[in-house]
Amino acid sequence: MRRSFTLVDVLLLLALFIDAPWTVRGNSHCQRGNPAVIRPHSVAITEFGAVGDGVTLNTKAFQNAIFYLNSFADKGGAKLFVPTGRWLTGSFDLISHLTLWLDKDAIILGSTNSDDWPVIDSLPSYGRGRELPGRRHKSLIYGRNLSDVIITGDNGTIDGQGSIWWNWFRNETLDYTRPHLVELMNTTGVVISNLTFLNSPFWTIHPVYCSQVIVQNVTILAPLDSPNTDGIDPDSSDDVCIEDCYISTGDDIIAIKSGWDEYGMSYGRPSKNITIRRLVGQTTSAGIAIGSEMSGGVSEVHAENLRFYNSTTGIRIKTSPGRGGYVRNIYISNMSLTDVKTAIRFTGQYGEHPDESYDPKALPLIERITIDDVTGQNVKYAGLLEGLEGDTFLDICLSNINLSVTSKSPWNCSYIQGYSEAVSPEICEPLRETIIPDHYSGCYYPSHHLQSSSNETDVLDCLGKFMVA
Repeated sequence: MRRSFTLVDVLLLLALFIDAPWTVRGNSHCQRGNPAVIRPHSVAITEFGAVGDGVTLNTKAFQNAIFYLNSFADKGGAKLFVPTGRWLTGSFDLISHLTLWLDKDAIILGSTNSDDWPVIDSLPSYGRGRELPGRRHKSLIYGRNLSDVIITGDNGTIDGQGSIWWNWFRNETLDYTRPHLVELMNTTGVVISNLTFLNSPFWTIHPVYCSQVIVQNVTILAPLDSPNTDGIDPDSSDDVCIEDCYISTGDDIIAIKSGWDEYGMSYGRPSKNITIRRLVGQTTSAGIAIGSEMSGGVSEVHAENLRFYNSTTGIRIKTSPGRGGYVRNIYISNMSLTDVKTAIRFTGQYGEHPDESYDPKALPLIERITIDDVTGQNVKYAGLLEGLEGDTFLDICLSNINLSVTSKSPWNCSYIQGYSEAVSPEICEPLRETIIPDHYSGCYYPSHHLQSSSNETDVLDCLGKFMVA
């Protein structure tokens, strides 16, 4: 039975589109980065004795070059040029107002000697190394308390040569948590672009406690069976833009994090204002994951134009009793899936805790998650949506979803509340209330979505199928 609408009904819905208080204003953090910014001072790594034969260890050359360029940090900044060659090195630190530029056929190679990756303190929002108690190895390229850092080039390569680390992990012979390929801490104004990243020992690109981060036009590759080789992991960071990337790894393509249990809650720095667009990839885990370490909170995540194939999961939210924190105001749109086991998965009992001091009564708040415009071929499960008893995930909104599903039980939902519109196969019972018109205000949509459809003609077109003359 169709419902009749009065003019008052239409005007009320127009008001919801135009004046909704829950919209996010602006997307300025997603402006195009400028990796070609002119630095008045430039040197080549060869000027400091580096040899690009893939055998000579060049750690000192990188360290000395950057030490020299630090004298120009307050004079407009500096550029370190890495020419064609295979430049073997251990960990080295960046400085503020620096461009690290790799030529087209330049390859920075991570040393296969763990002594060349120093051991540093654990992150305060984790309380320990992510894999092992205690400290952790420093990333190959590292920076802390910096501003205005650019890592770019003419599609040069940074190769962590991670297979030896993967073997140490599998054999349980590590003394400390494995290193990332690139980690920047407490840094503002980061551009990472036009490069290929290979074979990270652990997570590949890890901005943590950072602001104004842009990652554009990068390729990240690791074997699909390599352990925990996440692509890009924004962690307790804000104003992050990730776009035009291809990522194929052994773990989550993108994983948004904000600290682990009581340590993340105490540190209290959320990840927010994160934009992801034009992302393609495959993985044995999730295309985009939030968590499982999300104790500082995650909000205002907007992801669009996504294509995942040959993967385990499209979108996943991972949390657990003891995490605390929140995940809210998430908008995912225009996602295409091919040969993916589960399109959408929420896991409320992920487990994994840093120690026994966590509070199992610290329950996460998961609310206002909108997933819109999803197509999929050869998908096994449309959704496995598992909230927590006594901690229902709220305002989960799914719309315009059309999946070719092989399972006879496409949806499995528990402790979930929300709404849906135009979902095939038929959605599970907890989400069957329709979004339009009664529950639109309960769903989350970013401002650009409203702006693109909030003029009167668009809204009336949207309402047309519901109206009876």
